[in-house]
Amino acid sequence: MAVFIDDPTVPEARGGDEAKPADNVPALVELLRNRSYAEIRQRMYDSAPGSPWWTACRSELDLRNGQQAAEASLAMSRASEKMRASVQHFEQLADTLREATNDVADLLRGTKEAGRRLEIAVYVTIGVTLVQFLNLIFEVFRRR
Repeated sequence: MAVFIDDPTVPEARGGDEAKPADNVPALVELLRNRSYAEIRQRMYDSAPGSPWWTACRSELDLRNGQQAAEASLAMSRASEKMRASVQHFEQLADTLREATNDVADLLRGTKEAGRRLEIAVYVTIGVTLVQFLNLIFEVFRRR
């Protein structure tokens, strides 16, 4: 099943399976530049291993795979850089959050101590009030 049979630019379509020298491979690779992966793979499968068409198809597929690997590597590098920047930002946010948490904890400790002092002051006030109330009652009963 030949994919390029109707294409007059393809040497195999012009008739004959004459042997192509290895120096025709670059020209064949150039013919494959604008073809899809499916067409190139089909042409490769239809050609005998080691033939100029097979070699050209293999070279073009290797070239495209290499380009895709390079693009993927570049994209991965960019994503890695963005992730590194994000991690650094999150670390800064975590440090800020830790400092804010420590500040709030210090404020709560101070509030707890102030609450204890206020509790003691209330007990003292109640005690003084009771003593004065009892003193007042004693004075009232003493004058009677």
